[in-house]
Amino acid sequence: MNVSPTPRTDAPVRGTTDERFARVREEFAAVAAEEPGLSAQLAVRLRGRQVVDLWTGPEVTGDSLLALYSSGKGAAHLVTALLVQDGVLELDRPVVRDWPEFAAGGKAGLTLRDLLSHRAGLLGTAEGLSTAELADERRLAELLAPSAPAWPPGSGYGYHAFTVTALTGEVIRRATGRTLQEHYAERLRIPYGLDFHLGLPESEEPRYLPAQPQEQRPDGPDQPEPTGLTALAFNAHVGRPTDLVAYANTREVRAQGPASSGSVGTARGLAKLYAAAISDVDSHAPLLGPDVLAEFTTPHTHGVDLVTGEPDHFLLGFEAQGVRYPALGARAFGHSGAVGAQSFADPSTGIAYSYTRRRFAVGGGGGAPENHRLIAAVTAAATR
Repeated sequence: MNVSPTPRTDAPVRGTTDERFARVREEFAAVAAEEPGLSAQLAVRLRGRQVVDLWTGPEVTGDSLLALYSSGKGAAHLVTALLVQDGVLELDRPVVRDWPEFAAGGKAGLTLRDLLSHRAGLLGTAEGLSTAELADERRLAELLAPSAPAWPPGSGYGYHAFTVTALTGEVIRRATGRTLQEHYAERLRIPYGLDFHLGLPESEEPRYLPAQPQEQRPDGPDQPEPTGLTALAFNAHVGRPTDLVAYANTREVRAQGPASSGSVGTARGLAKLYAAAISDVDSHAPLLGPDVLAEFTTPHTHGVDLVTGEPDHFLLGFEAQGVRYPALGARAFGHSGAVGAQSFADPSTGIAYSYTRRRFAVGGGGGAPENHRLIAAVTAAATR
């Protein structure tokens, strides 16, 4: 790989890029210049080969571990896709066949496909959930099993922010005898050497940089308090709503690694994960065969998300990145993280992309705004 020189250690942007992606370095530097104190990482692979590996900001390096929240959903959905590919799971099999207690509350007809499509209506509990309950996805599944859906099954869909992988993970555990996190470690993290964790070992804690709250901008618009289904989904409908910064900075959360909300890692780790899904990586063939790749990258939710208000939000499990970013193909699949992180694979171009940041972005729900310009620069370089 031809790389551009690594800048001085006091430069705002550090790391390497393939010569073809020099414009991406310039765009990343512009993003850093516009947000003083930004700590962020950007990693890109093209057809499996690393072409961008950049970072910026105080304390952060390419090896720094950051709180990546819902980015873990992408890893969880990839595990599910692999188990479907193996014939271990069936998308249209009723959940109750593996998890009989799930039938309560009128949910007997729901399938694994419904869970992945955020159609189950199991956003949280009326009483609210503690940090300990959110961190323990087995316990969370137990609490959700007797619940009635927030809407009649089949009538809509809404982002299950804290709960989707507790639901799919319980189906996986019942069907295989192993947790989602165990499958992830054995099939993805360990064989590919991924620096992305659903359960961070104590030995890796020194590399973790605590998440930081959103920068206060007195001249900016106030963030409205969530209401209705949005409040329920983000556990903000109770007297003491979940503080997402404090949540990620709790060792119990990082140790247990709830895939919906508690992932930790680097941009390098996530970019490699998505590259492995669609490309040859480290002498491994692409993880997903054409049939399963087509199934999981087909739009499954038309209309407006009842929680986020986003149109046509999901493929199967994965977020529909082509809806968010016009430069991408219609089958681009991945997942964002609450801090403003974004990651995906685009089968049409062979791009695997990951952007991470330490501080919550202003307006960053669903990926920080700067992802639009970074993705446009990456796609232009990759398709030139």
